[in-house]
Amino acid sequence: MENENQKTAQNDQPVANIAVKTSFLQSNTAKMIMVGFLTLVLLIPLSFVEELIFERAQRKKEVVKEVAQLWGEDVFFYGPVLRVPYKSYSETSVIDPNTKQTIIERKATIDYAYFFPDQLRNTSNIKKNTSLKRGIYNNVVYTADMKFDGSFGKLNFEKLGIKEEDLLWDKAALVVKTTNLKSIKSDLNIKLNNQTFTFESKAEEDNFYGTLETNRFDYKTLASNNKLDFNFTMKYNGSNSVKFIPVGKTTQINLNSDWESPSFEGMFAANDTTKSVSDKGFHADWKILDINRSFSQQYTTKVPNLNSYSFGVKLIETVDQYQQNERAVKYGFLVIGLTFLIFFLIQSVNKINIHIFQYTMLGLALIMFYTLLISITEHSSFSLAYLIASVAVIAMIVLYSISFLKTKKFPMFIGLALGGLYSFIYVIIQLENYALLVGSIGLFIILGLVMYFSRKIDWNNGNS
Repeated sequence: MENENQKTAQNDQPVANIAVKTSFLQSNTAKMIMVGFLTLVLLIPLSFVEELIFERAQRKKEVVKEVAQLWGEDVFFYGPVLRVPYKSYSETSVIDPNTKQTIIERKATIDYAYFFPDQLRNTSNIKKNTSLKRGIYNNVVYTADMKFDGSFGKLNFEKLGIKEEDLLWDKAALVVKTTNLKSIKSDLNIKLNNQTFTFESKAEEDNFYGTLETNRFDYKTLASNNKLDFNFTMKYNGSNSVKFIPVGKTTQINLNSDWESPSFEGMFAANDTTKSVSDKGFHADWKILDINRSFSQQYTTKVPNLNSYSFGVKLIETVDQYQQNERAVKYGFLVIGLTFLIFFLIQSVNKINIHIFQYTMLGLALIMFYTLLISITEHSSFSLAYLIASVAVIAMIVLYSISFLKTKKFPMFIGLALGGLYSFIYVIIQLENYALLVGSIGLFIILGLVMYFSRKIDWNNGNS
């Protein structure tokens, strides 16, 4: 009998140890550690999804750049500028080998004087073109119809130190510097005091601008009253932006477009009283005087680089689909964490056992939302893709939850909670100015709800 009692005592000791171990693994502390670790592990596939979005966005940029190079790129317009050649002289001392006397030789070279107009006016109509499609990408470009007119006044050669007798009036020309020469789609004729001249492209002087130049004319004959009026039109295929250099003593620019998301850029702001932006397009005016910019109206040797004085409009997409996808993925950790927290609270309050494998399946379903979102977005709008992906993932999680929770009450609650969470994130993604405010208030409310529903859990009891 004594031996039997000793054997029983020996057998009881391991059983007690096993019971302790089992109790710890079933405790809230152990479950929280496992769920927390799983949440961190799921950040790895989430980072892969974010990398996928980045790769697809880069691919789109490459396609857009390729199409822009074929269709037309940014338009910068600098001119027109009047160019008048003149003679300049240089003197050198030469020793006569026979007489050994020093002789002064005077050599004439041709230089150029450049004059900006007194008046420069432009009216441009920019029309969006969405017909270009490369693969799955719709490339948005534009066609710009530009009308220019203005006048040159009396030319001030005294400021440049040039004498009247050194001027070559009969070799004057009008010069325009502009980017995107290959995408000009109109005949380039210009009227100078009602006489028609033709622009021809010349060898580029730099890597940024191309040069258009009229054939030579006699300035004194053409502008007998010291005034040279001009007007011409240009039609561009372009993309991204339209900008001007305010070379006139008075420069007036009027832009009209059906582009709904302009960004006005450059040194000079558009007129606030006339500027308007709506879903149908925008209108903007600029009036810039010579006292508003610190450069002269005349130069010698070459036309100066005045790009720092440029202004105009950039035609942008406020938030493209890949940016929206990227912003959605940034909330992935929040979605996974809050979803696991809901399941953990249901498990703890209602004494329901949820296996770590089931948490893993739920986490992978949540990550699938983002792969669905980006793949559907590339073939439709972001809003529609978001709706389809969220409904599909919520339905999958609800149906899977019913299988192991053995009730419909909790899965339906989870479905409503996920629907509210996805709706909340969608609103934040669409907002720009108030995203931080709305996000902070939403997270504050979520924290309050978690504190409320977790108040009945006895965290001090390892078996709770």
